[in-house]
Order: sequence, then structure tokens, then C-alpha cells
Amino acid sequence: MPNINELLANSRVVPLVQADDPAVAVETSRALAAGGLTVVEVVFRTDRALECLKAVAEQVPEMIAGAGTVLTAAQAEAALASGAKFIVSPGLDDAVVAVARKHGVPVYPGIVSPSELQHAYNLGLDTVKFFPASIAGGIPMLKALSSVFRTMRFMPTGGVSPGNLADFLAVPAVLACGGSWLTPKDAIDAGDYKAITKLAAEAVSIAKKARA
Repeated sequence: MPNINELLANSRVVPLVQADDPAVAVETSRALAAGGLTVVEVVFRTDRALECLKAVAEQVPEMIAGAGTVLTAAQAEAALASGAKFIVSPGLDDAVVAVARKHGVPVYPGIVSPSELQHAYNLGLDTVKFFPASIAGGIPMLKALSSVFRTMRFMPTGGVSPGNLADFLAVPAVLACGGSWLTPKDAIDAGDYKAITKLAAEAVSIAKKARA
């Protein structure tokens, strides 16, 4: 099992792949990998999301595939059975966390308030998703939360873009940023995977400059 947190710390960007066709999910993930990204989150927002996740996990070995928008323990079990190497949720659910722990995989539940973050902390988690980042206080909120919960790391998602990616990554407590801007629907519908590779390479460049 790869160390997912180390991979996230290196890539610092987690693209979200939303597809209802496994072949599209595979091509999208390959395009992201060609741009230099190594971790992808296949979100459970379509009827065939589980098939898409399994296809990416099996056919794109250069990518570490995780499952996103996981809402229930049953979904978490299904995701892990289909090859997910990590679990991401929009909110904090104890049962989903328990499934991930049972299987020994990282889980990144979403939080938006100090109370939710304190609950995550007391569950023994050290990294959480901050969602929806842009309308939940953004960078000032991240700085405020991290000043109190000094050992917690964050993955802000929701409203992150090339225009503010560097600012989010400049916050010391931010491990990586998630985002759907890397996989625009119009480009995917048009089969323009080169555009996705270009966006991925741009994000990698921004992340490298932010690290420097």
C-alpha cells in the first residue's frame, strides 16, 4: 500500500473525475497522469461511478485511485472492493471512517466547522477535507482552524482554481488541494484530453512554485 499522504504532499493536487462511462474515466485519468499528476479521486456522483473507479484502478497503474463523495459505509466497502486506495467524503461520518480503518486505508472526511474538526481530531484523524472551501471561509478560515488544531492537515476542495491554488497551498497546514477545474465537462464531452493534460501540467507547475 503506497503512503497516500506522502503522494499528496508531493503532488499537492487531487483532480476529481466524474464519469458515467468507464472508458471516459480511464482516458481522463490517463490524461491527468500525462500532465504529471499521480493521485485521482473518482467521485460517486453517477450511476456507474463504481465501474469507473474499478476501471481506473485496474487500467491506469500510474495513477493512485481513490473514491470521492462516499456517503455511507456500504459505499465505502464497495469502493474498497473495487480498488480504491483511499476514501474521501463531503462530510464526517463515523461509520465511513470505521470502514476505512478496518481496511487500513486513509480516509479524508469533509469538515466545515470547529466542532466537526474537533470530532475528527478525537477520532484520531490527522487530515481532513475542507469543503466547500471557497464559501466556508476560504484561506482565513483554514488559518484560524489550523492555529487551534496545530497537528491537523487539510485538503481544501470546492472553489479552488488556478487563480487561487498557490494561495491555498501557501497555507502551511494544507497538504493538497482537490478540484474539478482539472476535468472540465466540455473538454471531456468533446474528447479533448489534451486540454486536460495541459490543465494538469499547469497545476503541477503552480504547485512546484508554491513549494519553492
